[in-house]
Amino acid sequence: MTDSISRLYSSVLAARDSDVEGSRTAKLMREGMSKMAKKVAEEAVEVSLDAVAGNREALIRESADLIYNLAVLWAGSGITPEEVWEEMDRRERLYGIAEKLPKGSSDHLPKPALSRPRR
Repeated sequence: MTDSISRLYSSVLAARDSDVEGSRTAKLMREGMSKMAKKVAEEAVEVSLDAVAGNREALIRESADLIYNLAVLWAGSGITPEEVWEEMDRRERLYGIAEKLPKGSSDHLPKPALSRPRR
């Protein structure tokens, strides 16, 4: 799948292994999982606040930041966008595209195949 998120993810993987001075991605990767997770949480809060404030332009910008930081977190965790898309497809088959997995339902659903972190 060649979409913006997949291209972003590929770029994140390339930056992770680079020694480029000033690379935000390489710096986040070096700082570890807690920093990557913290950045996702911070951006999610900013997205939420901009949505509540009705600030459309800021919501768009912060959403892009959230997606970037999520791609960094995935890469740091050895998760690919394709694995996330597979989970979304599985949920669509069970509940429809516009539905979130019901609370507590994950215990009785088939688990997706777990993969080892890729390095």
